[in-house]
Amino acid sequence: MPRAAVAAAGALPLLAFPAPNLSVVAWVSLVPVVLLLRAAVTAREAGLRGWLAGVGFLAGTQYWVAPNLIWFFPLAVGVLALLWTGWGVLAWDALRAPLTGSRAAAGAVVVPAGWVLVEAIRSWQWLGGPWSLLGATQWQHPGVLGLAAIGGVWLVSFAIVASNIGAALCVVGGVAARTVGAMIAIVAVTSGPLWSVSRPAEPPAGVVAVALVQPGIVHGDLFSAQEELSREIGVPVDLVVWGESSVGTDLAADPALRRQLSTLSAATGADLLVNVDALVGDSGAITKTSVLIDDRGILATYRKTRLVLFGEYVPFRDQLGWLSDITAAAAQNRQPGDRLVVMEAGGVRIGPLISFEETFPDLGRAQARAGADLLVYQTSTATFQGSWAPAQLASFGALRAAESGRPVAAAALTGESAAFDARGHRLGAMSADEHGVLLVDIPVHAVDTPYVRFGDYVPGICAAVVTGYVAVRCSGGGRDRRFRAWR
Repeated sequence: MPRAAVAAAGALPLLAFPAPNLSVVAWVSLVPVVLLLRAAVTAREAGLRGWLAGVGFLAGTQYWVAPNLIWFFPLAVGVLALLWTGWGVLAWDALRAPLTGSRAAAGAVVVPAGWVLVEAIRSWQWLGGPWSLLGATQWQHPGVLGLAAIGGVWLVSFAIVASNIGAALCVVGGVAARTVGAMIAIVAVTSGPLWSVSRPAEPPAGVVAVALVQPGIVHGDLFSAQEELSREIGVPVDLVVWGESSVGTDLAADPALRRQLSTLSAATGADLLVNVDALVGDSGAITKTSVLIDDRGILATYRKTRLVLFGEYVPFRDQLGWLSDITAAAAQNRQPGDRLVVMEAGGVRIGPLISFEETFPDLGRAQARAGADLLVYQTSTATFQGSWAPAQLASFGALRAAESGRPVAAAALTGESAAFDARGHRLGAMSADEHGVLLVDIPVHAVDTPYVRFGDYVPGICAAVVTGYVAVRCSGGGRDRRFRAWR
């Protein structure tokens, strides 16, 4: 058992989200874990294997936060991975022998539902947010992302796990179970592309020219570097976007800097969206704020509403503030905003969001419902240069575009800048090793997807499926005492 349990921990880190070749591997990468869970003798053993798989998955895909969390990293991973304990027991019970056709079909629904439920729970802001969701592996496949337009990233994750369950059934099931497994796998793999092909092409309402300024790591005057890059654009654009924390002074308290930015807007002939990371007035509070400026001054502002746990604030600081002394946790809590804002910029309505907020599907949906024609993200991954983090963050743009039916433009101070059309096709990108200006002509679409209309219904359905299954197994319908006994 110990060897098998360790193998469960090693199977899931194969999912390197930025790598295009491994986005295909995702459709079968869970098969070894599923087989190990199915082979467990008791529910306790299945739970242990599930927990170890969760440890391997989280540590392998989010290793880049380890230098910041230091010794707290294994503790955080170990605690969060407990969510996979229940999933391990669920998969063990649903897929163990004997596998009839009906039990195989039930397992192919229940086990993916359990995985999506785990993803939804761990995606809460207070648990670190929705990093490394299984559905995010498909960011380079707009056809598959057709499922995201229906049910968000959750439906993509469901399809991937269902495909893995189908493949596992083809390995260990009887004739009936193998038939069900093959059918499930085929439906899971083809449903997204078939939906995408069947959708009529919507003509764009217009085209907006956007310049994404990426100065990279600057060992000197960051503001001057961004100003110089902006002045060198050289072609007409509608909107110039700077990355997260691109301005370190409160513009409301610095009229000279406001005039300098307005002059820059006039010189480029475009509206300018910058990001202020600074103390606000005399309050002593630090905020991150998107500020839209034209040649006359400030047009609109948006304050970041969802902050990075420990990175931008420490919860219960009176009790946990000591973490800032032994880790890279925020020395001072930033102050969040209380609402989203849609701005008129470059002739279109934009929905600005900041860095970490790119990972949340509900925020992109909310901006689309509020009337945004283009989602604009301002990011920076200076702390995590040289890791998977910049590519992971940039890849979320494709998900948010496909979910919302709105194009996405993301400007990185450091990291990867990118733009995607309304179906998740990449229009342009600049890698983390580059610096300069990414010029993109973005077709503007504003067609509400089913996900925009109906929201996060998939996790709700999955919760109902799992609850119903457990209730049946623990009642008269679950006569096998091995499910109820925690040995």
